[in-house]
Amino acid sequence: MGMNMTEKILARHAGLSHVEPGQLITCQLDMVLANDITAPPSIKEFERIGRPVFDNEKIALVPDHFQPAKDIKAAGLGKIVRDFAKKHKIKNYFEIGRVGIEHVILPEFGLVGPGMLTIGADSHTCTYGALNGFSTGVGTTDLAVGMATGRAWFKVPETIEVHLTGEKPADVNGKDVILTLIGMIGVDGALYKSLEFTGEGVAALTMTDRLTIANMAIEAGAKNGIFPFDEKTKEYVEGRVKGAYEPVTSDADAKYCRTVEIDLSSLRPVVAFPHLPGNTKRVMDIAEPIKIDQVVIGSCTNGRLEDLEISAGLLKGHEVHPDVRCIVIPGSQAVYQEAMHLGYIDVFIDAGCAVAAPTCGPCLGGYMGILTAGERCVSTTNRNFRGRMGHVDSEVYLAGPHVAAASAILGRIAAPEEVK
Repeated sequence: MGMNMTEKILARHAGLSHVEPGQLITCQLDMVLANDITAPPSIKEFERIGRPVFDNEKIALVPDHFQPAKDIKAAGLGKIVRDFAKKHKIKNYFEIGRVGIEHVILPEFGLVGPGMLTIGADSHTCTYGALNGFSTGVGTTDLAVGMATGRAWFKVPETIEVHLTGEKPADVNGKDVILTLIGMIGVDGALYKSLEFTGEGVAALTMTDRLTIANMAIEAGAKNGIFPFDEKTKEYVEGRVKGAYEPVTSDADAKYCRTVEIDLSSLRPVVAFPHLPGNTKRVMDIAEPIKIDQVVIGSCTNGRLEDLEISAGLLKGHEVHPDVRCIVIPGSQAVYQEAMHLGYIDVFIDAGCAVAAPTCGPCLGGYMGILTAGERCVSTTNRNFRGRMGHVDSEVYLAGPHVAAASAILGRIAAPEEVK
């Protein structure tokens, strides 16, 4: 029996010729990641082990959740990470001003790539599957052991094939694809399974689309999401990924526990209603206007240059609705700078948006956009659980940059074609 992409990566890193779903294995790691919230407890556990880090070039520490420090406690968390990075000479430590949102900058800096195995103490570490690697979130103890030994244990997941066909419409992006999928299978539809994206429709997806889709694999309960290596992947990683990399392809007789078919050409802009990412509806099917108070454009899901390009394209020549606060957060310093050179930042400011330094901030109810009771927000982030962005009686509607920008202009949840 052949193997799929996830199985091949896990087998290779376990030093085995073949693995099967359900098998428990121990693998060598290519990259270990933590942020300002998850690194401090992992560092505490690491220090109990009493040994140096396994490789100071294969650990990435990114203070991005509450940084720039929002309060004294956040400053203390940042100092723990900073001191640890200095003590162990961590090469890939990203200080304020040279930082970005972790899942934006690791691909950007070429620290993850095809065939690599990455763990991170953050559930959206699954983002890097867009580059044909295996990446997944882990707990703080597993991360501490990973930093000390360069190894982690896994149960080989079953794999769901998501077969994509057709060309997506111009107003549809990766966020619409993944929200549609989660709406189809549910937030537990891929519980501890791999989502492998296949079919000729993959070629219609930009790298930004793929990073967005892989990022939200966890919102369907998946262990990871993974895309095939093709010309778009090659173009993205060449000259970016340091050192040699080894892509993987699924065997013709690879085994899948289920196949889900999605015709991209049939998709329309969607939004996930509170309080689950799977509570999706097409914007065109919303019967009554849903007025909003805030829009957030950014995050590890939709904070890349292409996302800002889409948003700026709709906002140009328009103003944010007077009843709406629109917050734009570029995913990295490089994204911020390029957006500035291309004129997007001017567009946002002219439209009445607030543009912030790269941070996770509002996504997890940290800062830079907290909601009070009764407020509604359209957000390009990845979770809309009750209380996720502030008060438990606030509401978050997940959408892509097209819908977010259109909603900011019209003051209600809106499709991009409604903007004249």
